[in-house]
Amino acid sequence: MTVLKMIALFCRGQHGSTEGALCDQCESLNRYVLARLERCPFGDDKPVCDRCPIHCYRPDVREQIKRVMKYSGPRMFFRYPILTVYHFIDAHRQAAVKSSGMRDLN
Repeated sequence: MTVLKMIALFCRGQHGSTEGALCDQCESLNRYVLARLERCPFGDDKPVCDRCPIHCYRPDVREQIKRVMKYSGPRMFFRYPILTVYHFIDAHRQAAVKSSGMRDLN
């Protein structure tokens, strides 16, 4: 999951965490993101956040994620080049909702 790698990259660069460890704030964000992904009605076909029709993060968390992506996005290619290429490919496809109804994600 690209966003989890981005959080780890952000935490190392901004909070000085070590490889494989996150600070408390980033660990909390990581758990929140995982919980949202588990409840996503798109399942494995989830589009990238920018193209997703559902805003599944609370506004305060959405601001945190924006900071993480702004910092990590330009650095992802050098750290995770293959994952970055897949992310760009995913950014150009649309996903259909798999469930019959949208669940409340907040």
